[in-house]
Amino acid sequence: MTKEEFEQKLRAHPRPVVVDFWAAWCAPCRAIESVLEQLEKEYAGRVDTWKVNADEEIELLRSLHVYGIPTLIAYRDGKDVAKRTGAAPMATLASLFESALTGEPPKKMAPRFADRLLRLGVGLAVISIAVLSGLSGLHWLVAAVGTGIMFTAVYDRCPIWRALTAQFKRTSV
Repeated sequence: MTKEEFEQKLRAHPRPVVVDFWAAWCAPCRAIESVLEQLEKEYAGRVDTWKVNADEEIELLRSLHVYGIPTLIAYRDGKDVAKRTGAAPMATLASLFESALTGEPPKKMAPRFADRLLRLGVGLAVISIAVLSGLSGLHWLVAAVGTGIMFTAVYDRCPIWRALTAQFKRTSV
């Protein structure tokens, strides 16, 4: 199927669509299969799901800039409104279906509490390794990586980060 044929099929379709680009050999594709089946049932009659085999439609994937699988793209009125590559939990995948319904991009989700604790713990462990190694030379880089890992646990609550990202959003629009 060419990109033009795919886009024509999308425009002619009466409902929003979530397209799942997958392959039979792809473990993450199989991991989200049951979640997608649940979402298909939940959104039945409101959002349709199409499956595109990545091994059979290589040119279509290239033309749509799909470079990893699984990739899910939400379409409304023939236009893509959201895209997600990789396995994800139910809430994240459900946001794609909601985007297809509303035409709005998915809302960014904050890390869960357990994820925050895990990131803080891993970051602290990496920093500890750097400190115990003497913080000389390359160990400063290891400490910086640990700090970065810890920051991913709290970035959404940091007022400086919020101010900077808000400024970037204003200048990029």
